[in-house]
Amino acid sequence: MIVSSLLSVAVSVFFIFFFLLFFWRKQKKSQLLPPGPAPLPLLGTPKYVGDSAACKYFPELYRKYGPVFTIWKLTDPIVVVYGYEAVKDALLNQSEEFSGRPSSPAIDLYSEGYSFPSISGERFQQLRRFTITSLRNCGMGKKSMERCVFDESKNLIEAVRETSGKPFNPITPMSCAVGNIVSYILLGKDFHYKSPELEELITVTRKFVFDLHSPLQEIVNTFPVLLKIPFLREKILSESSAMKSFVKKYIEEHKRSLNPAAPRDFIDYFLLKIKEEENRSESNFNETSLILTIMAVLGAGNETTSRTLNFCLIIISNYPEVQAKVQQEIDEVTGSAHAPEMMDRAQMPYTNAVVHEIQRIMDLAPVAHPHAVTEETQFRGYTIPKGTAVIPFISSVLSDPTQWETPEDFNPGNFLDEKGQFQLKPAFMAFSAGKRICAGEGLARMEIFLLFSALLQKFTFTLPPGTERQDWNKLKQDKFKAMFLSEVCAEPRAVSSTT
Repeated sequence: MIVSSLLSVAVSVFFIFFFLLFFWRKQKKSQLLPPGPAPLPLLGTPKYVGDSAACKYFPELYRKYGPVFTIWKLTDPIVVVYGYEAVKDALLNQSEEFSGRPSSPAIDLYSEGYSFPSISGERFQQLRRFTITSLRNCGMGKKSMERCVFDESKNLIEAVRETSGKPFNPITPMSCAVGNIVSYILLGKDFHYKSPELEELITVTRKFVFDLHSPLQEIVNTFPVLLKIPFLREKILSESSAMKSFVKKYIEEHKRSLNPAAPRDFIDYFLLKIKEEENRSESNFNETSLILTIMAVLGAGNETTSRTLNFCLIIISNYPEVQAKVQQEIDEVTGSAHAPEMMDRAQMPYTNAVVHEIQRIMDLAPVAHPHAVTEETQFRGYTIPKGTAVIPFISSVLSDPTQWETPEDFNPGNFLDEKGQFQLKPAFMAFSAGKRICAGEGLARMEIFLLFSALLQKFTFTLPPGTERQDWNKLKQDKFKAMFLSEVCAEPRAVSSTT
């Protein structure tokens, strides 16, 4: 009995000492960090952690603590950067210091440390540099890529025409068009819209992106010890298996037909780079990094752009007066002579403004993938320890009242000057900013402008019969439905001749 009592006392003393040590270390660390809500012992501030919590609670934390504040994921601090000026300071003015990534155990498990969302340092720099160079070799940013998008717009127009004016969800043809363009660059393949191969590409890519943000991966990233449980570990690995198998199939095809003198696409360029560095023991170029790079580009390049184009048609169907003005501008610049081209964009300021404004209000990725500081960093009067996770809250930039005339409303005038000419605002960070800005930004901008303009030249998009028109303030009350579940009708229009 006495031994049992002494043991209980010893255990109690141990836990008291542990908690006192925890609070002392937490207080010491907190004194250097930006202010924020007080963390609970061991639990941190769970109320404020997660993408949905960010959109709900970050505005009130900003009002209380200012543009830089700290939340806690268990015992680890996360610094949140809010509003245009603060995000600019972090991602642009101190871009090198904020270019790291925090640990992501779930991603690291299946990627073996080669996934773009989680890599940092020299590996990230080498793979990103090579990826951008190879994409340019494949035509990104060149006239040949514009021709590719231009040709794909014809297939998209035909797919929309086949709806015969009946209600349809635009996400399906948009995914086919964008999937074909990205597939052509990466895999050297383009497909018929109803082909099983294209359906597989869209399906596995969408599932892969969804799984990246699944509750399971979020829990595992919070409690990495759970990866020691065999069935959870296998579940995480299985979530990427379909995407890996899809990519490997095309890599094997390329290996059999590779001509070093005439690389055809991204896979060929990467295979040649692997061959070039095969004798380097610590090379970052291998089949694993090839697979994971393609998975990252497919996920980012296909899903985000197709969703944006889908949303363009939803918005434009609810604003017929804006649609009519875009069509008038397209007709005046191109008439029936040709579909809009990139060289026409300078003469189409209103259309360009509409496209950018739709991206701004869409706010597709309100919480940028977490960054991490690469060294102990002085930022706005605070000291952020090396490795600390940082969340640039992009949503707060795209709706910053100091940067936009009407931040909460759909208003193409946000991108027009007093003369009606297009002006790109520095607070337009729909593709993020700095060292981690989207590698395919140029291609995405081209796709969105050309495909949107081509569709508006040929069709007028309306809401299904009996559907009430809604402005953006109503649509955003159910943003998910507005973005992905809404239907439109496409009515062919007669295009006037060039004036």
